[in-house]
Amino acid sequence: MIRALKCSLVFILFATAGCIKDEPPVINEPVLTGGSDGVYIANEGNFQFGNASISYYEDGLENAVQDVFEPANGRPLGDVCQSMRFFNGKAYVVVNNSGKIEVVNEDTFVSEGVITGLTSPRYFLPINKAKAYVTDLFADAIHIIDLNANSKMGEIACPGWTEELILAFGNAFITNRDRNYIFVINTATDQITDSLEVGYGANSIVEDKNGKLWVACSGSSSQNENASLHRINAANLSVEQSLWFPNAEDNPADLCINGSGDTLYYLNQDVYRLAISNTALATSAYISGDNRNYYSLAIHSKSGDLYLSDAIDFVQRGNISVYQSNGRLKKEFLAGIIPGGFYFR
Repeated sequence: MIRALKCSLVFILFATAGCIKDEPPVINEPVLTGGSDGVYIANEGNFQFGNASISYYEDGLENAVQDVFEPANGRPLGDVCQSMRFFNGKAYVVVNNSGKIEVVNEDTFVSEGVITGLTSPRYFLPINKAKAYVTDLFADAIHIIDLNANSKMGEIACPGWTEELILAFGNAFITNRDRNYIFVINTATDQITDSLEVGYGANSIVEDKNGKLWVACSGSSSQNENASLHRINAANLSVEQSLWFPNAEDNPADLCINGSGDTLYYLNQDVYRLAISNTALATSAYISGDNRNYYSLAIHSKSGDLYLSDAIDFVQRGNISVYQSNGRLKKEFLAGIIPGGFYFR
């Protein structure tokens, strides 16, 4: 089930589910996070409850710091923390239902500005030091952000729910959950110049060591189209390879790639991995979900550790599992409510 549709479920569960007993204490004092090996966890929080947060964890801490934003700024982050991005000494924290991006110092998380005027922002991509693009759930457009003024300066019309995006060969490649196309934007002109047909419901995109792009698509029962994985040649704007999932219930998401750029990982209830040289999908899980509610996945490019979040019941604090690159469990700890993404500096 895609994340936006989970919000109604979260609202219902909030009134009915209990809390984990004997949780470790919440560490919630201001903290300097200047280390380069830690992980920041974007906790969505419950829809319309305004309890989003950013947790921080690094090796050596017994528990995660529950929130680095509110103690630094004396106010809560907002409603549904969707994603974040480090760039040029700052962290850009996308707060979806609040329609804003918080701009904070990357070491102290003290606010340096707020970008407003956004509809339902999803993901942030720096184009250069002066400009960024932001995708959106409802706007039918890509927002253009002035990074010097911390404000919206325009938009690029783009139909449907736009999601993750990536920069390659002077173009921005935009995934779209409501279409079976990847949209290509010329970043010099801020114009859509092409669209590449892939599977329906593109949700995540990465670049491999050869400069090729990989896209995971969730498929659609209403469109009678199964999920799929595609390799794109970003240089000549062509789809080179398409791999289709066999079952209608398959729903690959959170596609990511290791630090050497040669192995893909994705969530499909369990965790799967796939060498970029493979011409067929993996048939067995790399890490079993074991009936957990795995919600997000990321790989630390330096250590190779895999970070997995379990949203549990979408009410209590989510559980984080850290696995070594050999698939062995290394550490578990709690983050905030609905941990939806991991970010490294």
